[in-house]
Amino acid sequence: MKVLVSIDAEGLPGIYSFTQVVPKYSAFAELRKIMTEVAKVTAEVLKSEGFTEVWVADSHGHMGTVVYDEMPDYVRLVRGFPRPLSMVPCISEGFSATLFLGYHSCAGTVRSVLDHTYSSAAFHELRINGEKASEFYVNALVAGQYGVPVILVAGDDKLREEVAQRTPWAEYVLAKRSLARTSAVMEPLQKFLQELRGGISRAVKKLKDGSAKPLKVDGPVTLEAAMRSAEHADAAEAVPGIERVDAYTLKYVARDIIEAYNVIEVLALIAAGIESIKAKLSE
Repeated sequence: MKVLVSIDAEGLPGIYSFTQVVPKYSAFAELRKIMTEVAKVTAEVLKSEGFTEVWVADSHGHMGTVVYDEMPDYVRLVRGFPRPLSMVPCISEGFSATLFLGYHSCAGTVRSVLDHTYSSAAFHELRINGEKASEFYVNALVAGQYGVPVILVAGDDKLREEVAQRTPWAEYVLAKRSLARTSAVMEPLQKFLQELRGGISRAVKKLKDGSAKPLKVDGPVTLEAAMRSAEHADAAEAVPGIERVDAYTLKYVARDIIEAYNVIEVLALIAAGIESIKAKLSE
């Protein structure tokens, strides 16, 4: 069996501040340590549960947070950004299951630590077929397009309800309880890791007995993206197929979730480009 572990930052235990998730700050070293330990423990348990190939997709920011030389020699680490299918790279290559670690709630969630959807600078809100979409939801749909079920999610309490609603078969491992945008009650790291071990074992059992299912959406997919700035929408309006709904909102009808996912990536990159130009002009 072959498994993909997608690991983000903001939903990990101990993480609460922008200074921890941005490389230019010294506190980023704490994130690297925590993320690497979580990835390592996850890989060890998955191997013991019978997976012959364990892939870890480093999926936060520039996608180079996990310490490469601390990974076990049976792990394939996917690093670097941008890349095809972003947080679930190579998912079309015959994986039996995927796990989402360190995931978080979508932008606009009340009192949720470091909530955002793909890019805090780009998106106020994303909707898929009219439903508010988190990174968990969109990535689960992309995996499902290739027949791959999400069997476990680890993150804060604000995400747990959505996971239970959309993928009730998936095990959920709680990392912390959100208090505000930059505050949370943390589970002890060793307690979290112990619960993660048990959660993985239960998740694999569900996979083997057929309880875990791919999450799918049929037919064309309507993507709506409310941008953070009208300038972002001004630039993105030039993308073929984009419809300008209002000053901030863009609409795109995609053939499937993969095309919609690619459009999300393009919109995020356009917003990043605009912000980079603005920063240069202000120097």
